Amino acid sequence: MKPFVLLWLFGLCLRTTVLAVPPVIPMIHDSLALSQAQGSILISRLGAFRVLLAGTVLTALGSALRGAAPDAVLLFAATFAMGVGIAIMQPSLPSVVHEWVPHRIALGTAVYSNGLLMGEAIAASLTIPFVLPAVGNDWRLALVAWSVPVLAIAVAGAWYQRDRRREPMHEVWWPDWRSPVTWRLGIISGGCSSIYFTTNAFLPDLLRGMGRPELLNAALSAANWLQIPASLVLLSFPGTLMARRWPLVAMGIAFTLATIGLTTSSGAGVVTYAGVIGFCSAFVLTSTLALPPILVDPHDVPRVAAAMFAIGYLCAIATPVLGGFLWDVTGVAWTAFLPAGVFGPLMVLMASGLDLSPHEPTRG
Repeated sequence: MKPFVLLWLFGLCLRTTVLAVPPVIPMIHDSLALSQAQGSILISRLGAFRVLLAGTVLTALGSALRGAAPDAVLLFAATFAMGVGIAIMQPSLPSVVHEWVPHRIALGTAVYSNGLLMGEAIAASLTIPFVLPAVGNDWRLALVAWSVPVLAIAVAGAWYQRDRRREPMHEVWWPDWRSPVTWRLGIISGGCSSIYFTTNAFLPDLLRGMGRPELLNAALSAANWLQIPASLVLLSFPGTLMARRWPLVAMGIAFTLATIGLTTSSGAGVVTYAGVIGFCSAFVLTSTLALPPILVDPHDVPRVAAAMFAIGYLCAIATPVLGGFLWDVTGVAWTAFLPAGVFGPLMVLMASGLDLSPHEPTRG
């Protein structure tokens, strides 16, 4: 039970310090006069847990230093340091799951993914009503406060790891870009993120164009909070639903139908389709996080995971930008969702070709 608790807590660390910022953005703007405009190599050489630990500590310190920043430049520098910490934490977690719970990879991945999603919800929803009043409505102290549990989790993880066998160091770290597995996982991961971020980015203007701005809060809430049930479903049935092709194929089909429904609906159906997109995005994200330790040799997990995240984040960044460009050029709202919509059928194609048979014993 102990490794699963720690995995959940480390998952929490991936998002709490990030999502603690939006609630205090107005205070930051007033205080600093900001304008609105304003890791695989480490894992292979140092070992997955040491990289995870270093990333967690860096995330905590970077988050805390944001509270001490006297101006915008240092605030951005501290935020960058925090981001670096998160960037090296995330690719290390699949390897840590393989080391800590090698026969329960699917469950271990579902656990830390649930922590990630809960971290988003906890930080975003508790900062204003609880954390800010507790620190005298000082946004600086609020950011410092959120860094304290992250640092405590790093200490707990180090204590748990102290008596475990030291992980071997490996020289192979550069991703194999010719590997079909790398690209299949990257495209599946990037596809779900692209649809999710496109939906969050363009829903406000889409609903305003429909003349239904009153649906925005409900639609965004559905897209984000329905991620939690998806994570709970995977926690309940990891061996049945994770490391299987058919759930990923089903999610790709659901993504496609929901994207079409979102752009063609003119009423409350938008809320339903946004919720489907949120549910599917969490389901696919969690499932793909579990696949590198299952599909490849343990020594290759860091570089495959790093490549998957690189492809996935590139897709997630580029797709909404391309969608916004199409909307600007055509003046037609649904074209903003066209690039993301392509990923639904593409995910079906990529998932259908995944060979999951070689590591069947480690799926549970």
